[in-house]
Amino acid sequence: MTVKENSASALRRMTAAGIFAAFMCIISPFAIPVGPISITLATFAVYLSGAVLGRKLGGIAVAIYLLLGFVGLPVFSGFAGGIQRLVGATGGYMVGYIFCAYITGLFADKFKKFWAYPVGMALGTAVLYAFGTAWFCLLTGSEIIPALLTCVTPFLIGDSIKIAAASALGAKLRPASDRMIK
Repeated sequence: MTVKENSASALRRMTAAGIFAAFMCIISPFAIPVGPISITLATFAVYLSGAVLGRKLGGIAVAIYLLLGFVGLPVFSGFAGGIQRLVGATGGYMVGYIFCAYITGLFADKFKKFWAYPVGMALGTAVLYAFGTAWFCLLTGSEIIPALLTCVTPFLIGDSIKIAAASALGAKLRPASDRMIK
C-alpha cells in the first residue's frame, strides 16, 4: 500500500468512527426515566458501533462520544453532559459502553457469522451490566440484589430488542463498512 492509500484508509476509518460517535450523540440524549437509570437508545448505538466498525473503531467511536459528553456537551441521557456523569451513579455503565462495543466488535471481527452479533452483544451487555452495577453499589451503598432489580431487570427486555435490531442492521451494514474502511 502506498503512503497515499494508507492516508486515505486512515481518513476513512477516522470518518467512520466520527460518524458513529455523532450518531450516538444524536440518539442517546432522548430518555425515559425509570428510576436512577434511564431507558435510552445509547446501548443500541454502542451495539451498532461494535457490529459495524469492529472492536477497535467501535470502541474508539464510543470513547469519542463519552469524551464529548465529559467535556460538557449535552449528549448523555436527558440532554446532560459533564464529568459529574462519570462520577455519578451511572458512570460505570458509561465506562462499560466501551467494553460492550469492543466485545461486540470482537465477535463480529472474528467469526463473521450472523450468530456472532447477538452473542457478542449479549456478552458485551453482561460486562456493561457488571461494571455499571458494581459502580452503582459502590456509590449508593446498595446491596447487589436491590441494585440488580433497579439497574438491570427493568432493561433486559428493551436491551434484548435492541440486540435483535442491532444484530439485523449490523449484519447488513458490516460488509459495506469493511469494504469502505479498509
